Amino acid sequence: MKLFGPRGRPLERREQHLPEQVPVDAYGNGGFRFGGMSHRGSILILPSGVHGWSAVTPTDITLGNLAQVLEEAADIDMLLVGTGKDLVPIKRDISNALRDHGVKHEAMSTGAAVRLLNVMLGERRKFAAALLAVD
Repeated sequence: MKLFGPRGRPLERREQHLPEQVPVDAYGNGGFRFGGMSHRGSILILPSGVHGWSAVTPTDITLGNLAQVLEEAADIDMLLVGTGKDLVPIKRDISNALRDHGVKHEAMSTGAAVRLLNVMLGERRKFAAALLAVD
C-alpha cells in the first residue's frame, strides 16, 4: 500500500508554477525566494507567472526551453537573462530568434537581472526574466 498519491499510481512531478508575476525576494544557494515561496533551481518570470526552468548553465539556454517566452512575446517588452554569477552572452541563434519574435533582451549576471527586474515590475513595466540559479 502506498502512503501518498492516488491508489495504484505513482506520484507524478507537476510543473512548478506560481500564476502571477512577482518580484524576487532573495536568490542564491541554488534557488530563489518569491511570493512567500522558495524554489530550488532556475526560473522564468513571465506575464503568466513564475515557472520552474530546466536550464542550469548558460550553455543550457536553448530555444526549446525558452519556448514559453516566445509564446508570451506579445506581452513582453524586455527579457532579462540572468546568466549566473557572470555575464555570458546569449548564443547568436537564440538572440536572433528572440529578436524575430519582437523580444528585446539583455544578458547580465543573475544578481543584476533580479535587481533590475524588481525595479521594472515595481514600475509595472512589461519585463520578463530567465534566471539561472546561483550558489
